[in-house]
Amino acid sequence: MFRVIYAVRFTDAVYVLHAFQKKTQRTRKSDLELAQERFHSILR
Repeated sequence: MFRVIYAVRFTDAVYVLHAFQKKTQRTRKSDLELAQERFHSILR
């Protein structure tokens, strides 16, 4: 099963921040941190 973390806050585009394969119920902290890092880089 695959998951995608994306941002739709912007009117001109949808940014895919991270896509990964999930093997458990929980999302790894490293996956969430990577998506958050990429989101902040878009804001700059």
